[in-house]
Amino acid sequence: MNNANTPTSAGDPRAVWRRGAAVALAVVLAAGLAACDKKPGEPTAGQKLDTAVEKTEAAANEAKQKMESAAQDASQAAQNAASNAAAVLDDTAVTTKVKAAFTADPNLSAVLINVDTKDGVVSLSGPVKTPADAEHAAKLAQAVEGVKSVVNDLKPSAG
Repeated sequence: MNNANTPTSAGDPRAVWRRGAAVALAVVLAAGLAACDKKPGEPTAGQKLDTAVEKTEAAANEAKQKMESAAQDASQAAQNAASNAAAVLDDTAVTTKVKAAFTADPNLSAVLINVDTKDGVVSLSGPVKTPADAEHAAKLAQAVEGVKSVVNDLKPSAG
């Protein structure tokens, strides 16, 4: 019997290959066991991925809600600005109409009487000839469309 032909011979290439394959298999099995050796209670890779996806979705939903809220706030601000602009235009129109009424009256001076309108409230100030002219000016102002009330600070001039 020839020892060179036996598979366990140190010089036999098949024996070397078998030993190498056995070592490789042992390494693969050890690595597999190590991968399976997770601590109790520790989430798996799939669970970690699911958690990350859930957190991302929650953050996206929160961002969406914040953007929708901001858009609604911006829309409300635009509506308020438009409303305020309309009120200013209305007040300017009221002031102009009151001044026109004073210009048409020969006893009142549209130049000397100051007319200020805020939210439909007309404030009159300045000199008039008589207390009756002050009352007349207030009545003219009150008759203008859009006037809610009149604050009459007109003063009869001395002389």
